[in-house]
Amino acid sequence: MTFLAVIARGLVRRPVRTGLTLVGISIGIAAVVALVGMSRGFVSSWTAGMKSRGTDIVVHNMRTSLTPKPFPAEAQERIANLPGIAATCGILVELMSVENSEMMIVSGREWGGFSWNNLKLLSGRLPSGGAERAVVLGKTAADVLEKKVGDKLQMETEELDVVGIVDGGALVENGSVILSMALLQEIMGNEGQINAIDVRVAPGTTENGMRLLCDEISRLIPEARAQVAGQHIRESQSYRMINAMSWGTSLLAVLVGVLGVMNTMLMTVFERKQEICILLALGWKRSRIVRMVLWESALLGFFGGIVGVALGVVGVHLMKQTPAIRGLLEPEMSAGLMLTSVAIAVGVGVLSGLYPAWRSSRLTPSLALQG
Repeated sequence: MTFLAVIARGLVRRPVRTGLTLVGISIGIAAVVALVGMSRGFVSSWTAGMKSRGTDIVVHNMRTSLTPKPFPAEAQERIANLPGIAATCGILVELMSVENSEMMIVSGREWGGFSWNNLKLLSGRLPSGGAERAVVLGKTAADVLEKKVGDKLQMETEELDVVGIVDGGALVENGSVILSMALLQEIMGNEGQINAIDVRVAPGTTENGMRLLCDEISRLIPEARAQVAGQHIRESQSYRMINAMSWGTSLLAVLVGVLGVMNTMLMTVFERKQEICILLALGWKRSRIVRMVLWESALLGFFGGIVGVALGVVGVHLMKQTPAIRGLLEPEMSAGLMLTSVAIAVGVGVLSGLYPAWRSSRLTPSLALQG
């Protein structure tokens, strides 16, 4: 019997215990894949939305909330004519309940600004002007809200006409209710307030040039901060909190897997004491016994990681179809995240097997005579 055959036999001889241990590991790894994938997807989805609008720099006042805090709209005038800025567009964005959707992106955009240019009409038309009491819906938002052109949309105390369905080229855009900024300001009671300025830089501006431009904009608008598009989400306190909570919750679940594997391997060592002592009597070195136990626990972690990744992917797919999340973000199911998750599972297996391996190495061949 080969070394690998001994390892495999140790795992399959007690299928129920092995299976339950795999379940414990896989749940922890599924939590890593699902929660971390969702938090990373939040950044990538919003970054893709800004890229589809042609936004290079975002001026915002994002603190601990998921949406920026309002600041005076006149701040836009201070930077509109700066060298290196090709265009600016005032934005008022809110996350709010709209009819049957508990959370919907509502995007008020300065009428005539470049942030309207990426919207490709699928049906209907765009509003005829900034004063028209009308909205257009991203195609995902239209599905979630079950609306079509000609329907009415209740937003707060206002009833607005749905005049168009659009494809914005990104998940966040397609999951949004889009209307003129002036109309949303009126509905929300935020006249004269915006919470972001989309900035498009002049062609040929270098990365260093954009950083210098951000510094100049931040100096001219002290009540807000200018950052390269996408960076403001990744560096926000709210995202850092979400990311920390995702990893914290995941690691707690992984800790349960650690205890499960350790318990399984300790029981294995106790139940196979005679077998291990016989192997020592036959000439196996203690280091080989240690490797055997560690390989068994590592394989438990590996297979638990594979199952956990599969569960996590399925779970995320189901979650992103729910009305509460659909259209808000696209979870990031990258190969890097999956490989990292499997590596964590293998590490959990090895770590959990250290003490049982040490215990097995303390056995002596004479114990085999005790039965």
